[in-house]
Amino acid sequence: MSRKIIYPLLIVLIVSGLYYFENHYEFNKSTQTKEVLKENDINESLFDKSFLPQSTSGEIVYHQFYTLSYSKKHKQAEWVAYALHPGHLSDNSFDRPYFEIDKKVKRGSADWRNYRGSGYDRGHLCPAGDRRFSYEAYAETFLTSNASPQDSKFNAGVWNRLEMQIRQWVPKTGELYIITGGVLKEGLNSIGKDKVTIPDYFFKVVVGMHLSEPKAIGFLMPNQPTGESLSTFVTPISQIEKQTGFSIFNNLNQEIEAQLKGPVDYSFWKLK
Repeated sequence: MSRKIIYPLLIVLIVSGLYYFENHYEFNKSTQTKEVLKENDINESLFDKSFLPQSTSGEIVYHQFYTLSYSKKHKQAEWVAYALHPGHLSDNSFDRPYFEIDKKVKRGSADWRNYRGSGYDRGHLCPAGDRRFSYEAYAETFLTSNASPQDSKFNAGVWNRLEMQIRQWVPKTGELYIITGGVLKEGLNSIGKDKVTIPDYFFKVVVGMHLSEPKAIGFLMPNQPTGESLSTFVTPISQIEKQTGFSIFNNLNQEIEAQLKGPVDYSFWKLK
């Protein structure tokens, strides 16, 4: 066989081999990375049950990426609890899914149509922005059991600012435990056929256990627009418990509970 034929043939074989190797290797590498990330995300998302608050409804629902206590009376969660790990922070952009009924809730959660034409947002309790590390985790936040009627300017304003502030804390603090919900009481207005209660106030408690000593900070915010600083809404956790009617640290020993309910260290929790 002449050199004129051999050399081009060798070049074709070499290029084909390199192309196959590169694409086969990259495919396997991508697949392995995806599997490892998925496994880590699940492990990191498990909320330590010792930090779950008291459930006055008796219906605790364990999802893969957050836990909630559902109030059948108010057609929403009385609290949602989840962990936010540095590995959860992501800028992934996903198509926004429609809200769906939570089939894990006995008899199902409220229908999303209750919000239509109500003038209120389906306000996330576990934020979709905290679950961008995978589409599965992101989509799970679009269950109506994770929604509560929020004034649209409150939802997009101070409530969103607080969620972003917490995400900014995580790289410094390590994993944080977050408990949040609306303050559900008798006599509140409601929306829709299912009569979904409209909270006058929303609370959020943030706990840092991976610090030199345990720290926590609580917020209580009226469900209305405001331009006030986040520090305006810092509230003793004992006061949040009085408002909500349940124990936030129901399963912790008294020593740790006392530490977490102590004075807020404003120099640590830098607020904007």
